[in-house]
Amino acid sequence: MAEAKTLIMSLDDGDVYIRLRPDLAPNHVERIAELAESGFYDGVVFHRVIPGFMAQGGDPTGTGMHGSDKPDLKAEFNSEPHVRGTCSMARTQDPNSANSQFFICFEDAEFLDGQYTVWGQVTEGMEHVDALPKGEPPAEPGKIKTMTVKR
Repeated sequence: MAEAKTLIMSLDDGDVYIRLRPDLAPNHVERIAELAESGFYDGVVFHRVIPGFMAQGGDPTGTGMHGSDKPDLKAEFNSEPHVRGTCSMARTQDPNSANSQFFICFEDAEFLDGQYTVWGQVTEGMEHVDALPKGEPPAEPGKIKTMTVKR
């Protein structure tokens, strides 16, 4: 697979551009790109959106309890800080349980540093992430219309 550069996530309010960071987490970037290219994320909701913290999505059931049918990933923790626009993988208590769920930080969340795998950074369109309906889960969750990789 050629190295992915930018992930374009289309939301109801507009497109979000995410710079992929294979230098930080090559296996996680490869997984996100592979799932995006297969259409896995198309129509998937943000099931957990906490103001001042983060928006989480990537579960095809919309419950926050599931992922793709691919095996879980081994953690690729790195020193990249969790700041506004950081894209990182969600997981269970098991550090090696990341699969397809991810979150985007609304604000700095340094308490997550070194415990979750950072794989990207929003470069444009963060206002569209800010506009996602809030809640755990939101009454009418925001959806990923499409997610594509620009090489």
